[in-house]
Amino acid sequence: MKKYYPEGVLFESRQNKRYLESVTNLRECFFEEKILEARAVLCDSEHNLHVDLGAVHGIMPREECAVGISDGSVRDIAVISRVNKPVAFKIIDFTDDETGRRTAILSRRAVQEECTEEYIKNLVPGDIIDARVTHNESFGSFCDIGCGIPALLPIDSISVSRIPHPDVRFSVNTMIKAVVKSIDENGRITLSHKELLGTWRENADGFRAGQTVGGIVRSIEKYGVFIELAPNLAGLAEYNPSVREGDNTSVYIKSINPEKMKIKLAVVDSFPADNAKMPVKYYFNGEHIDNWRYSPDICTKIIETVF
Repeated sequence: MKKYYPEGVLFESRQNKRYLESVTNLRECFFEEKILEARAVLCDSEHNLHVDLGAVHGIMPREECAVGISDGSVRDIAVISRVNKPVAFKIIDFTDDETGRRTAILSRRAVQEECTEEYIKNLVPGDIIDARVTHNESFGSFCDIGCGIPALLPIDSISVSRIPHPDVRFSVNTMIKAVVKSIDENGRITLSHKELLGTWRENADGFRAGQTVGGIVRSIEKYGVFIELAPNLAGLAEYNPSVREGDNTSVYIKSINPEKMKIKLAVVDSFPADNAKMPVKYYFNGEHIDNWRYSPDICTKIIETVF
């Protein structure tokens, strides 16, 4: 299966830069229908995108900017928001304006249609793909899974450790790995991420009782404070009125209990941190996963995902 990447991946590649060096190279790409990337520099009053191709001027007519623009299923904000960002495209024609300036006519829509037919439609639940976080909402992260085609990563699928907002896990433009969770009747894809971040045992094996380690306060309840030790691992400390959600902490590990998936902690110190993020580590690097069990075998509570 041909590989298609989120927009921006090809932009800095040596081959892509070489294609933009001359009109001759661009004409070669036109005849061979190659996918290129360049930066959109302007959206005019008619919502056409102007693209910096280096050797020639590039213009992407509004209806060619994305699948769904012409029928109204995609709003014009999808065009406007591409300004100052790389866009994927094919060259579909060359013209000269009244001053004789050579202009390449571009289509992002054609790239997205090809990506859908050759790549997206062949994906099945459990496939592991590359994605780029494009923007975060309270309910999840929207990701580019290829040539600007969006998919949703719901907040409860980002990690086992609960978070108040995707912003605390991902910055916009972060490249991530994700699992295809489901595909609806319209071909829209929903993603998951937590299955790649390790089981309870894999994460807990990095810690020992008696250690003092760093963490992030994720939730404060009357019965205790949940502190994230890793994106897929949290422990519980006694209630402490001095800590706040989002604080960085140093915590003493009192005990680790695999049978109950519990880690008891004691807060040593805490201090404010702006949008604290825990580094993401991937434990699974294959191309497909059928099922994933988070809980240890000796634990009576079963937490698993079946794709």
